[in-house]
Amino acid sequence: MLTLASKLKRDDGVKGPRTSNPASDSTRRVSIRDKLLVKEVAELEVNLPCTCKVNFPDSNKLHYFQLTVTPDEGYYQGGKFQFEIEVPDAYNMVPPKVKCLTRIWHPNITETGEICLR
Repeated sequence: MLTLASKLKRDDGVKGPRTSNPASDSTRRVSIRDKLLVKEVAELEVNLPCTCKVNFPDSNKLHYFQLTVTPDEGYYQGGKFQFEIEVPDAYNMVPPKVKCLTRIWHPNITETGEICLR
């Protein structure tokens, strides 16, 4: 699933000495966001509770994924709630955008699925 990690390793091995063509360097650059996400997605898969499942529609885009939560206790027990998470380019300075795709009544989730954490 972490095809971006293998791509990063390949690109690091291919770079070698700098070429005179700056366009080729810019196409090989990987954003800081993507480097952070490779590490954080690996940690996420190890530490995610059994009631949560992550789905990457496109394994080359670690900045967009879906999370499914199926609580096994509490008021929402037996429910299945899907969230869409998109990590912006300025990640680490700007938080990810999270949207609830499942219609739910919750004081921090609007009718359109926007989440307020303030």
